[in-house]
Amino acid sequence: MNFIYNGPDQGPLFVFAHGAGAPANASFMETIATGLALRGIRVARFNFAYMQQRVDTGTRRPPARADKLVVEFVDLIAELNQPMVIGGKSMGGRIASLFASESTNDKVKGVVCLGFPFHPLGKPETLRTAHFPFIKQEVLIIQGERDKLGSREEVQSYGLPKELQWLWLEDGDHDLKPRVKSGFTHPAHLQKALDRMALFIIGALDKNSGDKQL
Repeated sequence: MNFIYNGPDQGPLFVFAHGAGAPANASFMETIATGLALRGIRVARFNFAYMQQRVDTGTRRPPARADKLVVEFVDLIAELNQPMVIGGKSMGGRIASLFASESTNDKVKGVVCLGFPFHPLGKPETLRTAHFPFIKQEVLIIQGERDKLGSREEVQSYGLPKELQWLWLEDGDHDLKPRVKSGFTHPAHLQKALDRMALFIIGALDKNSGDKQL
């Protein structure tokens, strides 16, 4: 696996997966990775195989099935082989959470999801929530209040596990971006998200890992 690293070599590790339509070096991914690096987190980004093929050939390809992407996660976590928190943007966060719900790998200490796709666009009845009760690690979900793939109003009706941790960003969309008229700004929302992520990642690794690499 070809990883893009940001942050200190010995920092707490966050493995960061991209969304369905944009690669590991997309602007949102870059902003989050560099922001975490400034907060002392070591970030490892990567492209799933379908996305790497798109990058290499310029030919757009749809994402592979979720079960195949989970297998890719299994392989990359085995390659890194150290305590870590995993997560991602949209689809990447979903795949990380699916991995956590199915795996007994003790290297993974927590999961962070940015803009979780609770349902496909325009299909609010098709929920992607059944696996959440099976996740043993701590989970942080950072979500825009008006995300079209899972708004605050929608999510509050799902009956999700009470153990999930949340950061709701006011008037944020799927990219956590608020409208100008809201009085909030995208950069401020991203900084708020980064502060919460850094605390969560450091806390999850410090609390759960016997390896005091932090």
